Amino acid sequence: MNKFPFLILFVLCAIAAGFLIGAVPLWSLDLSDPLSRGILHLRATRVATAFTVGAGLAISGVVMQAVMRNPLAEPYILGVSSGGGLGAAIVIAAGYSLTFPAAIPLAAFVAALLTLGFVYLLASAKGPPNTYDLLLCGIAVSALCSSLLMLLVSISHNQRLQGILWWMLGNMQGSDLRVLLLSALAIMAAFVAALLLSRDLNALTLGREMAHHLGINTRFAVTLALITATLSAAAAVGLAGLIGFVGLVAPHAVRKLIGPDHRLLLPASALAGGAFLVLCDLVSRTALENREIPVGVITALVGAPVFLFILKRKKANG
Repeated sequence: MNKFPFLILFVLCAIAAGFLIGAVPLWSLDLSDPLSRGILHLRATRVATAFTVGAGLAISGVVMQAVMRNPLAEPYILGVSSGGGLGAAIVIAAGYSLTFPAAIPLAAFVAALLTLGFVYLLASAKGPPNTYDLLLCGIAVSALCSSLLMLLVSISHNQRLQGILWWMLGNMQGSDLRVLLLSALAIMAAFVAALLLSRDLNALTLGREMAHHLGINTRFAVTLALITATLSAAAAVGLAGLIGFVGLVAPHAVRKLIGPDHRLLLPASALAGGAFLVLCDLVSRTALENREIPVGVITALVGAPVFLFILKRKKANG
Protein backbone atom coordinates (compact mmCIF):
# COMPACT_ATOMS: atom_id res chain seq x y z
CA MET A 1 0.00 0.00 0.00
CA ASN A 2 1.32 3.44 -0.95
CA LYS A 3 2.10 5.39 2.21
CA PHE A 4 2.88 8.67 0.43
CA PRO A 5 -0.62 10.21 0.89
CA PHE A 6 -0.36 9.65 4.66
CA LEU A 7 3.11 11.22 4.67
CA ILE A 8 1.83 14.26 2.75
CA LEU A 9 -1.04 14.59 5.25
CA PHE A 10 1.44 14.39 8.15
CA VAL A 11 3.61 17.10 6.57
CA LEU A 12 0.64 19.41 5.97
CA CYS A 13 -0.59 18.93 9.55
CA ALA A 14 2.90 19.64 10.94
CA ILE A 15 3.25 22.84 8.89
CA ALA A 16 -0.25 23.96 9.87
CA ALA A 17 0.48 23.34 13.56
CA GLY A 18 3.79 25.20 13.37
CA PHE A 19 2.11 28.10 11.63
CA LEU A 20 -1.02 28.34 13.80
CA ILE A 21 0.29 27.54 17.28
CA GLY A 22 2.63 29.71 19.31
CA ALA A 23 2.86 32.11 22.22
CA VAL A 24 0.27 34.13 20.28
CA PRO A 25 -2.15 31.83 18.38
CA LEU A 26 -2.55 32.82 14.76
CA TRP A 27 -6.36 33.02 14.98
CA SER A 28 -6.10 35.73 17.65
CA LEU A 29 -4.09 38.09 15.42
CA ASP A 30 -5.58 41.20 13.86
CA LEU A 31 -3.95 41.42 10.44
CA SER A 32 -4.81 45.11 10.19
CA ASP A 33 -2.34 45.71 13.04
CA PRO A 34 1.33 46.14 11.95
CA LEU A 35 2.51 44.22 15.04
CA SER A 36 0.29 41.27 14.16
CA ARG A 37 1.59 41.27 10.61
CA GLY A 38 5.13 41.27 11.98
CA ILE A 39 4.33 38.24 14.14
CA LEU A 40 2.81 36.51 11.12
CA HIS A 41 5.96 37.19 9.07
CA LEU A 42 8.24 35.88 11.82
CA ARG A 43 6.11 32.76 12.26
CA ALA A 44 6.12 32.01 8.52
CA THR A 45 9.89 32.56 8.29
CA ARG A 46 10.49 30.30 11.25
CA VAL A 47 8.38 27.45 9.86
CA ALA A 48 10.07 27.80 6.45
CA THR A 49 13.50 27.74 8.11
CA ALA A 50 12.69 24.65 10.18
CA PHE A 51 11.30 22.76 7.19
CA THR A 52 14.28 23.68 4.99
CA VAL A 53 16.82 22.67 7.62
CA GLY A 54 15.04 19.42 8.45
CA ALA A 55 14.81 18.47 4.78
CA GLY A 56 18.49 19.24 4.23
CA LEU A 57 19.65 17.16 7.17
CA ALA A 58 17.39 14.25 6.17
CA ILE A 59 18.71 14.27 2.59
CA SER A 60 22.27 14.24 3.89
CA GLY A 61 21.46 11.38 6.25
CA VAL A 62 19.88 9.22 3.52
CA VAL A 63 22.87 9.64 1.21
CA MET A 64 25.45 8.94 3.94
CA GLN A 65 23.58 5.86 5.11
CA ALA A 66 23.51 4.49 1.55
CA VAL A 67 27.20 5.14 0.93
CA MET A 68 28.26 3.64 4.26
CA ARG A 69 25.60 0.90 4.30
CA ASN A 70 24.85 1.79 7.89
CA PRO A 71 21.64 3.30 9.34
CA LEU A 72 23.71 4.94 12.11
CA ALA A 73 25.46 7.28 9.67
CA GLU A 74 24.30 10.88 9.75
CA PRO A 75 25.96 14.31 9.34
CA TYR A 76 26.27 15.02 13.07
CA ILE A 77 27.88 11.70 13.93
CA LEU A 78 30.34 11.83 11.02
CA GLY A 79 31.56 15.28 12.05
CA VAL A 80 30.22 17.11 9.00
CA SER A 81 27.76 19.20 11.03
CA SER A 82 30.34 20.02 13.71
CA GLY A 83 32.88 21.03 11.08
CA GLY A 84 30.32 23.17 9.29
CA GLY A 85 29.31 24.76 12.59
CA LEU A 86 32.93 25.56 13.35
CA GLY A 87 33.33 27.23 9.96
CA ALA A 88 30.18 29.27 10.49
CA ALA A 89 31.28 30.25 14.00
CA ILE A 90 34.65 31.49 12.71
CA VAL A 91 32.82 33.74 10.22
CA ILE A 92 30.55 35.05 12.99
CA ALA A 93 33.47 35.67 15.35
CA ALA A 94 35.36 37.53 12.61
CA GLY A 95 32.34 39.75 11.96
CA TYR A 96 31.99 38.86 8.26
CA SER A 97 28.39 37.71 8.72
CA LEU A 98 27.30 41.29 9.39
CA THR A 99 28.45 42.59 6.02
CA PHE A 100 28.08 39.42 3.92
CA PRO A 101 25.34 37.08 5.21
CA ALA A 102 26.09 34.50 2.51
CA ALA A 103 29.52 34.02 4.10
CA ILE A 104 27.94 31.79 6.77
CA PRO A 105 26.64 28.98 4.51
CA LEU A 106 29.72 29.27 2.27
CA ALA A 107 32.08 28.92 5.23
CA ALA A 108 29.96 26.06 6.60
CA PHE A 109 30.19 24.18 3.29
CA VAL A 110 33.96 24.62 2.94
CA ALA A 111 34.58 23.63 6.58
CA ALA A 112 32.21 20.64 6.34
CA LEU A 113 33.92 19.42 3.17
CA LEU A 114 37.35 19.74 4.78
CA THR A 115 36.09 17.89 7.85
CA LEU A 116 34.71 15.04 5.76
CA GLY A 117 38.02 14.81 3.88
CA PHE A 118 39.93 14.71 7.15
CA VAL A 119 37.68 11.94 8.51
CA TYR A 120 38.15 9.90 5.33
CA LEU A 121 41.93 10.45 5.44
CA LEU A 122 42.13 9.26 9.04
CA ALA A 123 39.95 6.23 8.39
CA SER A 124 41.98 5.19 5.33
CA ALA A 125 45.41 5.49 6.97
CA LYS A 126 45.90 1.69 6.82
CA GLY A 127 43.98 0.91 3.67
CA PRO A 128 40.43 1.32 2.34
CA PRO A 129 38.23 2.39 5.28
CA ASN A 130 35.32 0.32 6.50
CA THR A 131 32.09 1.67 7.93
CA TYR A 132 33.05 1.51 11.58
CA ASP A 133 36.43 3.15 10.99
CA LEU A 134 34.61 6.06 9.39
CA LEU A 135 32.09 6.24 12.24
CA LEU A 136 34.76 6.17 14.95
CA CYS A 137 36.93 8.73 13.17
CA GLY A 138 33.86 10.89 12.56
CA ILE A 139 32.97 10.85 16.25
CA ALA A 140 36.56 11.74 17.19
CA VAL A 141 36.76 14.60 14.65
CA SER A 142 33.33 15.81 15.75
CA ALA A 143 34.60 16.00 19.33
CA LEU A 144 37.70 17.89 18.11
CA CYS A 145 35.56 20.41 16.23
CA SER A 146 33.32 20.84 19.26
CA SER A 147 36.38 21.52 21.42
CA LEU A 148 37.65 24.12 18.95
CA LEU A 149 34.19 25.65 18.95
CA MET A 150 34.25 25.92 22.75
CA LEU A 151 37.70 27.52 22.53
CA LEU A 152 36.34 30.05 20.07
CA VAL A 153 33.47 30.84 22.42
CA SER A 154 35.85 31.35 25.35
CA ILE A 155 38.01 33.88 23.49
CA SER A 156 35.27 35.71 21.55
CA HIS A 157 34.11 39.21 22.36
CA ASN A 158 30.89 39.39 24.36
CA GLN A 159 28.89 40.98 21.55
CA ARG A 160 29.65 38.03 19.26
CA LEU A 161 29.31 35.31 21.89
CA GLN A 162 25.51 35.19 21.60
CA GLY A 163 25.65 34.53 17.87
CA ILE A 164 28.13 31.69 18.26
CA LEU A 165 26.08 30.09 21.04
CA TRP A 166 23.11 29.98 18.65
CA TRP A 167 25.14 27.76 16.34
CA MET A 168 26.00 25.42 19.18
CA LEU A 169 22.39 24.96 20.26
CA GLY A 170 20.47 25.24 17.00
CA ASN A 171 18.22 28.22 16.47
CA MET A 172 15.35 29.04 14.11
CA GLN A 173 15.00 32.69 15.06
CA GLY A 174 15.90 35.67 12.95
CA SER A 175 16.86 33.93 9.71
CA ASP A 176 18.00 36.41 7.07
CA LEU A 177 15.74 35.90 4.06
CA ARG A 178 18.75 36.04 1.73
CA VAL A 179 20.51 33.30 3.68
CA LEU A 180 17.27 31.29 3.80
CA LEU A 181 16.91 31.53 0.02
CA LEU A 182 20.58 30.67 -0.59
CA SER A 183 20.43 27.67 1.76
CA ALA A 184 17.14 26.47 0.24
CA LEU A 185 18.65 26.64 -3.26
CA ALA A 186 21.73 24.70 -2.11
CA ILE A 187 19.57 22.02 -0.47
CA MET A 188 17.39 21.80 -3.58
CA ALA A 189 20.50 21.36 -5.74
CA ALA A 190 21.72 18.61 -3.40
CA PHE A 191 18.29 16.95 -3.54
CA VAL A 192 18.27 16.94 -7.36
CA ALA A 193 21.83 15.56 -7.45
CA ALA A 194 20.88 12.84 -4.96
CA LEU A 195 17.83 11.90 -7.04
CA LEU A 196 20.03 11.61 -10.12
CA LEU A 197 22.29 9.32 -8.07
CA SER A 198 19.39 7.23 -6.73
CA ARG A 199 20.22 4.25 -8.96
CA ASP A 200 23.84 4.38 -7.81
CA LEU A 201 22.76 4.69 -4.18
CA ASN A 202 20.51 1.65 -4.54
CA ALA A 203 23.48 -0.31 -5.89
CA LEU A 204 25.86 0.95 -3.19
CA THR A 205 23.58 -0.39 -0.47
CA LEU A 206 24.43 -3.86 -1.83
CA GLY A 207 28.16 -3.22 -1.36
CA ARG A 208 30.78 -1.55 -3.53
CA GLU A 209 31.87 -4.80 -5.16
CA MET A 210 28.32 -5.65 -6.17
CA ALA A 211 27.77 -2.07 -7.37
CA HIS A 212 30.90 -2.37 -9.52
CA HIS A 213 29.58 -5.55 -11.12
CA LEU A 214 26.32 -3.71 -11.85
CA GLY A 215 28.25 -1.20 -13.92
CA ILE A 216 28.55 1.59 -11.33
CA ASN A 217 31.72 3.67 -11.20
CA THR A 218 31.87 3.32 -7.44
CA ARG A 219 34.71 5.77 -6.78
CA PHE A 220 32.99 8.54 -8.75
CA ALA A 221 29.56 7.72 -7.30
CA VAL A 222 30.80 7.68 -3.68
CA THR A 223 32.75 10.93 -4.10
CA LEU A 224 29.81 12.74 -5.70
CA ALA A 225 27.39 11.34 -3.12
CA LEU A 226 29.52 12.50 -0.19
CA ILE A 227 29.89 15.98 -1.70
CA THR A 228 26.12 16.08 -2.20
CA ALA A 229 25.50 15.03 1.41
CA THR A 230 28.02 17.60 2.65
CA LEU A 231 26.41 20.40 0.63
CA SER A 232 22.98 19.60 2.03
CA ALA A 233 24.18 19.34 5.64
CA ALA A 234 26.37 22.46 5.41
CA ALA A 235 23.52 24.53 3.99
CA ALA A 236 21.33 23.43 6.91
CA VAL A 237 24.06 24.21 9.44
CA GLY A 238 24.73 27.58 7.84
CA LEU A 239 21.06 28.44 8.20
CA ALA A 240 20.25 27.25 11.72
CA GLY A 241 23.34 25.90 13.46
CA LEU A 242 24.12 22.52 14.99
CA ILE A 243 21.04 20.29 15.09
CA GLY A 244 21.68 16.60 15.52
CA PHE A 245 19.82 13.36 14.81
CA VAL A 246 17.36 14.67 12.19
CA GLY A 247 19.38 12.87 9.52
CA LEU A 248 19.08 9.69 11.58
CA VAL A 249 15.44 9.74 12.72
CA ALA A 250 13.67 10.79 9.51
CA PRO A 251 15.32 8.30 7.08
CA HIS A 252 14.99 5.45 9.58
CA ALA A 253 11.25 6.08 10.07
CA VAL A 254 10.55 6.55 6.36
CA ARG A 255 12.55 3.48 5.35
CA LYS A 256 10.25 1.41 7.56
CA LEU A 257 7.20 2.83 5.77
CA ILE A 258 8.12 2.85 2.08
CA GLY A 259 11.19 0.64 1.74
CA PRO A 260 14.81 1.20 0.68
CA ASP A 261 14.35 2.40 -2.92
CA HIS A 262 16.07 5.81 -2.99
CA ARG A 263 13.83 7.09 -5.78
CA LEU A 264 11.07 7.19 -3.14
CA LEU A 265 13.17 7.28 0.01
CA LEU A 266 14.88 10.60 -0.81
CA PRO A 267 11.75 12.74 -1.36
CA ALA A 268 9.89 11.02 1.46
CA SER A 269 12.78 11.55 3.90
CA ALA A 270 13.08 15.21 2.89
CA LEU A 271 9.38 15.74 3.62
CA ALA A 272 9.52 13.78 6.88
CA GLY A 273 12.70 15.55 8.05
CA GLY A 274 11.18 18.94 7.37
CA ALA A 275 7.94 18.08 9.18
CA PHE A 276 9.85 16.51 12.09
CA LEU A 277 11.93 19.63 12.68
CA VAL A 278 8.88 21.90 12.37
CA LEU A 279 7.24 19.88 15.17
CA CYS A 280 10.42 19.90 17.27
CA ASP A 281 10.64 23.66 16.86
CA LEU A 282 6.99 23.96 17.86
CA VAL A 283 7.72 22.03 21.06
CA SER A 284 10.84 24.10 21.74
CA ARG A 285 8.92 27.39 21.72
CA THR A 286 5.71 26.27 23.44
CA ALA A 287 6.77 23.68 26.05
CA LEU A 288 7.74 26.31 28.62
CA GLU A 289 5.87 29.54 29.24
CA ASN A 290 7.84 32.69 28.35
CA ARG A 291 10.94 30.61 27.67
CA GLU A 292 12.34 28.77 24.66
CA ILE A 293 14.22 25.48 24.65
CA PRO A 294 16.93 25.20 21.97
CA VAL A 295 15.57 23.02 19.19
CA GLY A 296 18.78 20.96 19.18
CA VAL A 297 17.89 19.78 22.69
CA ILE A 298 14.50 18.50 21.49
CA THR A 299 15.95 16.64 18.49
CA ALA A 300 18.60 15.06 20.73
CA LEU A 301 15.97 13.92 23.24
CA VAL A 302 14.13 12.16 20.41
CA GLY A 303 17.13 11.07 18.36
CA ALA A 304 19.40 9.62 21.04
CA PRO A 305 16.95 6.84 22.00
CA VAL A 306 16.43 6.07 18.29
CA PHE A 307 20.21 5.82 17.84
CA LEU A 308 20.49 3.41 20.78
CA PHE A 309 17.56 1.35 19.47
CA ILE A 310 19.17 0.96 16.04
CA LEU A 311 22.52 0.11 17.62
CA LYS A 312 20.95 -2.54 19.87
CA ARG A 313 19.07 -4.07 16.94
CA LYS A 314 22.22 -4.20 14.78
CA LYS A 315 24.05 -6.00 17.58
CA ALA A 316 21.18 -8.46 17.96
CA ASN A 317 21.37 -9.17 14.22
CA GLY A 318 25.11 -9.70 14.37
